[in-house]
Amino acid sequence: MSLPDSSLRARAPSFSEHEFRGALGMFATGVTIVTARTAQGALVGLTANSFNSVSLEPPLVLWSLSRAAASLPAFSTGSHYAINILGADQHDLARRFAAKGLDRFADVEFVDGAGGAPLLCGAAATFECFNRSRYEEGDHVIFVGEVERCTHRPGASPLLYHGGKFYTEHPL
Repeated sequence: MSLPDSSLRARAPSFSEHEFRGALGMFATGVTIVTARTAQGALVGLTANSFNSVSLEPPLVLWSLSRAAASLPAFSTGSHYAINILGADQHDLARRFAAKGLDRFADVEFVDGAGGAPLLCGAAATFECFNRSRYEEGDHVIFVGEVERCTHRPGASPLLYHGGKFYTEHPL
């Protein structure tokens, strides 16, 4: 596959940031909480819906984080993190880990993964990842994790996010 001519550039957007956010919100996603430990052992975690599989061999996943996020240094320099896919019964956790100015881990049940990242109890699935690579693009950093361990809760219904709202039920 060849890359486009490097002299070519995208045209300036014909829409506002608000319009762009609205259009992006029409893509329904699952909800994750990405967790890690700093070099000093402090817990970090945040709600993210920018999660995607990349490769089966090797097993790779990706997620992205705003370059303005306070937790960026922890995720950029740490060797491991965990991606916890939330179940329909975990929307309160999603809100908690999206909020600012509180101890996100207070009274939250978790166990330490093999790489030290917290694995949230009751998650629909967990991916324990080696922090393989990072790519700065626009106002975000894209993290690619090599999955070292994964688990899932059979039969769990996912927590969904669409149009700025959480959904816990979905039609078949």
